[in-house]
Amino acid sequence: MPLADLAPATDQPGLVDAYVPLADCFDEMRTADGEVRPHWQYLLDALRTLGPAGIEERWREASRLIRDNGVTYNLHGDPQGISRPWELDLLPLVIRSEEWAELERGLIQRAELFNLILLDLYGPRDLIRLELLPAELIDGCAGYLIPCHGIEISGGQPLVHYAADLTRLPDGRWQVIGDRTQSPLGAGYALENRVVLSRVLPSLFRDSHVHRLAGFFRSMRRTLTRIAPQRGDDSRVVVLTPGPKNEAYFEHAYLANYLGYTLVQGGDLSVRDGALWLRTLGRLERIDAVLRRVDDIWCDPLELREDSLLGIPGLVQATRAGNVALANALGSGVLENDALMAFLPQLCQHLLGEELALPHVPTWWCGDAESRAQVLENLDHLIIKPLSASRGRPPLEPGAMGTEARKRLIAAIQSQPGEYVAQERVHPSTAPALIGQRLEPRPTVLRTFLIAEEESYAVMPGGLGRLALSQENLGVSSQLGGLGKDVWVLASEPERQESLMPAGDVLMTPAVVQESAVSSRVADNLFWIGRYAERAEGLVRLLRITIFKYAERSDFPLSQATSSCLRSLLEALTNQTQSLPGFVGAGAEERLRHPVPELLSLISDRTRPGSLPQTLQALGQAAYSVRDRMSADTWRVIGNIESLQASLAEHPPQQLSQALDELDPLVTALVAFSGLTLENMTHNEGWHFLEIGRRLERGSTVASLLLSTLVPVSSEQDETMVIEAVLGVTDSLITYRRRYRGGTRVGALLDLVFRDEGNPRALAYQIAMLQKLAVELPRGDLAVGRTLTDKLVLRSLTEIRLAEIDHLIQVDPDEMRRVALAKMLTDLSDGMAAVSDAITAQYFRHEEQPHSLLRRNEPALP
Repeated sequence: MPLADLAPATDQPGLVDAYVPLADCFDEMRTADGEVRPHWQYLLDALRTLGPAGIEERWREASRLIRDNGVTYNLHGDPQGISRPWELDLLPLVIRSEEWAELERGLIQRAELFNLILLDLYGPRDLIRLELLPAELIDGCAGYLIPCHGIEISGGQPLVHYAADLTRLPDGRWQVIGDRTQSPLGAGYALENRVVLSRVLPSLFRDSHVHRLAGFFRSMRRTLTRIAPQRGDDSRVVVLTPGPKNEAYFEHAYLANYLGYTLVQGGDLSVRDGALWLRTLGRLERIDAVLRRVDDIWCDPLELREDSLLGIPGLVQATRAGNVALANALGSGVLENDALMAFLPQLCQHLLGEELALPHVPTWWCGDAESRAQVLENLDHLIIKPLSASRGRPPLEPGAMGTEARKRLIAAIQSQPGEYVAQERVHPSTAPALIGQRLEPRPTVLRTFLIAEEESYAVMPGGLGRLALSQENLGVSSQLGGLGKDVWVLASEPERQESLMPAGDVLMTPAVVQESAVSSRVADNLFWIGRYAERAEGLVRLLRITIFKYAERSDFPLSQATSSCLRSLLEALTNQTQSLPGFVGAGAEERLRHPVPELLSLISDRTRPGSLPQTLQALGQAAYSVRDRMSADTWRVIGNIESLQASLAEHPPQQLSQALDELDPLVTALVAFSGLTLENMTHNEGWHFLEIGRRLERGSTVASLLLSTLVPVSSEQDETMVIEAVLGVTDSLITYRRRYRGGTRVGALLDLVFRDEGNPRALAYQIAMLQKLAVELPRGDLAVGRTLTDKLVLRSLTEIRLAEIDHLIQVDPDEMRRVALAKMLTDLSDGMAAVSDAITAQYFRHEEQPHSLLRRNEPALP
């Protein structure tokens, strides 16, 4: 509903009027005189119109979108781990278009300057020869990579992607407080912030005439294509990520999806014949450009850091040969040296012939005698940064040190002056944040993003705002748990809708087909997503039926038939999950008499192997590893499954009736996930492995269930109850009732659940599907005839088709067991395990991220 259509609400004194800016710093919304800045007025009027209820509703909607979209940012040591949701302030940071144009010019100048410095440092080194930069400062910097010296950069733009952190001085001028030149983080989060706010405040966003972001990402895609040695629409670009445990993995996957690139890890790539290749299933694909999200030093264990598990051996050599382009070029981390700021004004005058437009935080490098003396005289008013300290480590504050610590710091500076840089303490400007029902000032930092173009640089119109959580905390960092903030640059007229889709006559050109390649790592994770999803669904179905039967036994304690059925189902649970001893190992009789604690443990104990929470957690981890392969709808379902899993583990049900309330929506979510992967996921190589994993797991689950329930022989009444339970678990009860009119019989059940290739829950259906899928798996160029996988699947399918139901249901009078059925099901289980092993050996790389597979041997039956 448009804001203009809302009835005017009573002004809330607590929302705007009570907003008091902090002293001695610039505030984005109010002037020093307390007046609201004109370009904020429309936004504040809209908030007043919305009222507390409307603001609360928009906040809840934004939180839901972030949760459903799986937007995460991992704080080191946070108990939520990789599932920690991104936190976004509902109020944007608003900047006038005229002011932004001036800021753009300063940012472009800074990016051009850094690019020229980078070209010189890894080329002629004239800046050092002319003593504009001290050799000690550069050569002693950990970010200066000697193996990268002399590498020629096509197009002369080693700095492809640049970001600058800004805040304001008390007089309102922008000041640079940090430069990001290796793999700048945050552009994806800025885009997601925009998506969320434009959804929850659509009228406000539209009427404010906010500059769009799509043009920036279109420039990024053009640039990455341009820098590729094999220029053209058929050049292949990948996004290199450290992996799912990186704090910004969401952004890596998000950008890969948005730009249409393949997300890869170091182990997916290989250097051969001086070129970079992506290891896909059965072949290699040439990579022309890499948008890297791995820091310089970790990119090549051969020439950079030998203990790196994130990089690609030989990458430096491939770059040196000009066969692959990196964004950014290796060695660009030298520009993040804080001491470099002290020399930028004279470098700008020398290289560009002009004054540095954007001021930065005053900086002194202690390696210079005059600067060192000034630092030691004013130590109380400065912060000290050891250049060898890792980024993110808090600086030293001499003014807050004790006498002895201060003396040790002075001695260290005097003994190794080149290792220290001093800066004035930064007091960030503030911006309003919605805290409860009030607007309160919070220290704010703006991260801006630039991408190289043929002649200069393009600036993202906006960026990523970051707020400190408290007014007292002047450190603004995502790793400190701050809030994200969308940045609105207001245009003077409505903005044209933009997207990454090509426009105009480009659509008339022939399409370039470039299927997203599937590496062995991706195939491995998709395979296990299929297995874990099916394992969880099968376990939930069995748990529900078991709980129903237990409730029946509680109502009718003398019903021996129900108790016998329950015993079979409880044993099936242990055999299926391999959660020994459970209901079949030592102490089983006592647990069979009192099964509730064991059942609740399987439902809610996340530390127990084979339990439902552990299976769901494994599903989430595997899905997170390939989240760039998941659609937004699919990821929302995964998020729902994770929420249900967290609820089970954090608030364990105390009674089985409570557990049913949790299991019912869980099975619905798992079925929805299966449906989405079947109907919405392109049936390419990756889908084949997911579906193979699903079919193998369902086949193993059905075989285990039949072994536990039909092999032991009991009375006719007992078997009737068991058969009904099996039909309930396999969701085949309605079909059974319609097809077989002669009552519940073991032979009819086997015909439907064991041999019927048209029943999606039948064992034969799983094997038949495996045969179709196995034929379509990638094969090597030299492969002739049937593969081992083909042979194993064909053997199992033939055994089922040749099996005689009348023979399988025969009972051995001595053992009171269906021995032939037990042998058949055991052979089929072993066959499916062999198929899994054959696929793993042929396609997957075990050393990267092994998964645990519970071997489904013949269960211990009474």
